[in-house]
Amino acid sequence: MNFFQALWHFEFLQLVALAGLVAAISSGVVGSLVVVKRIAFMAGGIAHAVLGGMGVAHYLGESPLIGAFISAIFAALLIGWVQIKYQQREDMLIGAVWAVGMAIGILAIAKTPGYSTHLMSYLLGNLLLVSRDQVMMMVGLNLLMLLLLALVYRPLMATLADEEFARLRGVKTHLLYLGLLVMIALATVILVHSVGLILVMALLTLPAATGLMLASTLGRLMLVATLLSGISIFSGLAVAYETDSPTGAVIVLLAAAIYLVVLLVRSKFKKAI
Repeated sequence: MNFFQALWHFEFLQLVALAGLVAAISSGVVGSLVVVKRIAFMAGGIAHAVLGGMGVAHYLGESPLIGAFISAIFAALLIGWVQIKYQQREDMLIGAVWAVGMAIGILAIAKTPGYSTHLMSYLLGNLLLVSRDQVMMMVGLNLLMLLLLALVYRPLMATLADEEFARLRGVKTHLLYLGLLVMIALATVILVHSVGLILVMALLTLPAATGLMLASTLGRLMLVATLLSGISIFSGLAVAYETDSPTGAVIVLLAAAIYLVVLLVRSKFKKAI
């Protein structure tokens, strides 16, 4: 029985498919903003800082996803606030938060009795092990992220097009920037189960980078990136199911392969013209 046949018969795989759909939407929508704004390193910093919250939550006997949510929001707002308030270099702040978050997480995990096998799944990603409660949390976070985007979409579009002009027109660009970082934080928590913390940055950039070669507007880019992310996730699930391979790694490799294929085809098409 292949993956798609099993998907029809087994409820747990249907739950996995729902989680994959949620992950594809968050990856495509927020990934597009990350690529257009050119803050992929920011997404990576927030993703790795999340380990601190997950480790502390695990140490306290709470759900690692709750710790991930709190630490992701905190890291995003901290980076944004320090950068706006004190005009510090963004790359330095990201590197510092990245390293401190990882250090706190490693220390908390080391001090927790026993071996944290389930916590390793968050680092490496295993969508096939997602639970119903985790999927419901992912859906809730996704809806929150989309609601936040809907509220700020028009001023955000203006800011991405010309930040200085938008500021002169009265748009609160600093507040929008913080809102964008919060959306990245929410997407990071959503994507933890699909590709893991280590590979989150890849899924937030590769589908959107591919879509950037195929779409001319931000709205179309989000749709194309979501579609490409969905193809990568569901194809990766099928391959991982059939070959007993790590789902996160397979998904990212397929996303990278799609990017390279589109890049080569587009390059040859341009030369032919």
